[in-house]
Order: sequence, then structure tokens, then C-alpha cells
Amino acid sequence: MAIIHQNARLSPTKAEVLAAWVPSQPWAAGATGLDRIGGFRFDDPDGEVGVETHLLRTGDGRILQVPLTYRAAPLDGAEDALVGTMEHTVLGTRWVYDACADPVYVATLVTTIATGGGAAELFDATTGATIDAPVQVAGSGSPEAPVPALGRITHTSDSTTTTVSAGDVEVEVLRVLDEQIEPSRPGGVLTGTWPGRTSPAVLAVAKDARSVG
Repeated sequence: MAIIHQNARLSPTKAEVLAAWVPSQPWAAGATGLDRIGGFRFDDPDGEVGVETHLLRTGDGRILQVPLTYRAAPLDGAEDALVGTMEHTVLGTRWVYDACADPVYVATLVTTIATGGGAAELFDATTGATIDAPVQVAGSGSPEAPVPALGRITHTSDSTTTTVSAGDVEVEVLRVLDEQIEPSRPGGVLTGTWPGRTSPAVLAVAKDARSVG
């Protein structure tokens, strides 16, 4: 369950933070005219970290996947992954990170894939009403499946994908979603649909790194 403070004000806004950071990334290739078409969230079991993925359409028609985490304090050792800071009128200062460097995001993503889970339910913090989510996601696993243990996280990006290594687990997070990208090796997948996309697209692939090679 994710509690959304719909009446809160952010400075800078999420759109401003994304517009300042995304074009400098290797998978964005100087993207301009970013338009958010939707997003989804995962639950942090400890309720401390906001985990939100944004889907952005660029001016030239590409669709980018941009997962971010929001924290109440800096994440040790993740200085290179800091996207920026925001002032939230309810939650105070929020440190915003590229989620591929954040162990909370990686753990929730791997868990969702392994157990066949989905996105967190969204609720308005003021009214308690459910908020409709235009993006639907699903993991390919099953509820009884074991969740692999994760090790130290490192990540690298190229023009289409960010590869996250976490001990014996490797995760490919597809950054460009409108190209025909096939996972380099078999594994469990997270798929999603969004407005204008009715057939599931692969968003991420998780696999046992020991089987690579």
C-alpha cells in the first residue's frame, strides 16, 4: 500500500527534477520534451522509502522507464546516483535517487518478479480513497516461490538498459520501452501495460548470475 499526499507541494517538482536529470543519462540520449504518461509504485516493507517508477514519452516518441526512490536522509555510498533533492510540504526534504542504485528498489523489484506480484495499491492520504493507476505491472513468478537473497549492489547503463548486479542476482532494467529489446538471457520478468499499450511489455528481467556464461 502506498499513501499519496495529493495536496502536497514539491519544490522543485518531480517533473522539474526529471527534466534536469534524465537527458544526461546514456539511455536518454539528450531527450527533450518529456511527458509523463503514467507510473507505478512498489511497497517498501519498512515504510520508509518511496519507490516510484515514471514512464516518460520523449519529444521524438521514445518511452523511457525511470525508477526513482525518495528518502528522508541521504543513502550512504550512493552519491553518484543522487538525482536531486525536493522540499515536500508534508514530508520535508526528500533525497531522490536513481532507484537502480538503491537496495530497497532492487529488493522490491526482485520480490515482485519472483512472487508474481504487482504494483502497490495507491491511497489518498487525506480521504483514504483508492487512486486509479494507469500503469499495470505483473511479475512472472508465483506466490510460493522463494525470493533470492541479494548482495552488494552495483549497476551500469548503456543506451537501452541498466544492468544491476546484487550478489548472485542480476537484473536488467529496460530503460527504452518502445524498441524491440529481447532479454540477453532467460529469467523471470516484470511486464507492464499503460495507456496506448495493451499488450504487456517487458520492463525488467531478473536471473541468477551464476548461470551466466
